[in-house]
Amino acid sequence: MPIRKEKVAHIKNDLLARRNTLASELRKSHAELINDEEFLFSDSVDQASADTGKSLVVQIKNRNHIVLAEIDQALKRIELGIFGECERCGDEISEARMKAYPSTTLCIQCKTETEAEALRYPKKI
Repeated sequence: MPIRKEKVAHIKNDLLARRNTLASELRKSHAELINDEEFLFSDSVDQASADTGKSLVVQIKNRNHIVLAEIDQALKRIELGIFGECERCGDEISEARMKAYPSTTLCIQCKTETEAEALRYPKKI
């Protein structure tokens, strides 16, 4: 059963709010990284601690960029009228799944199959 329009509108509002929060966090973390560049530490322990903190901020920033891209894709699918449609099989994704994970592009069955395939045929590095 397709997701009702009012549910899609509610999910869209949630996505937009989450997008604004992430964009704000990205701007803040970028400013923190720039400000931290100005400090030089004479103590190697202090420098190591600062480097670890920077590394964590960069990892969070990278993850936020990924989530932001996923949100943008979900918003695009809403705009195109294909939100809630599995990109692999074309079936409807359950409303509960879309509500819990709005950036998903696969129904439960296809997601399970792709995960099983990934375990069976791991990528070689």
